Amino acid sequence: MEVKFFKGLTDDSRKIREEVFVVEQGFKEEFDELDNFVDTMVIYEDNRPVATGRLYEIDSVNKVFKLGRIAVVKDKRKNGLGRMILTELERKAKELGAKSFYLSAQVVAVPFYNKCGYTKYGNTYYEEHVEHISMKKLAE
Repeated sequence: MEVKFFKGLTDDSRKIREEVFVVEQGFKEEFDELDNFVDTMVIYEDNRPVATGRLYEIDSVNKVFKLGRIAVVKDKRKNGLGRMILTELERKAKELGAKSFYLSAQVVAVPFYNKCGYTKYGNTYYEEHVEHISMKKLAE
């Protein structure tokens, strides 16, 4: 496995997100203006892009970074890539001075994020047709 970071959205990240969020899950508004400046991470296996995620600072005073758009291609799920994405995004955010992490989790993924040290807070809400909840974690 090879992990690469880029500034902004890459074709490889776009391909994974389209496959997972648009085709599989039916999201219509997957891409946004943030894609122009976020740090994007792609994991490659034998030069094939298999997982992606992004991060950016949402609170410069408290050094809070948002992690998101975390996706793994279908045939590579359950192989630890989700945890690898989080670990690498958190590592990069800490390099940039992060004191805590925030993410908007699909409710079905809450148990996974709990295992990775995240705690939920607030009420559930919908992003398009999928129920989400806010989650946070302190940087170690």
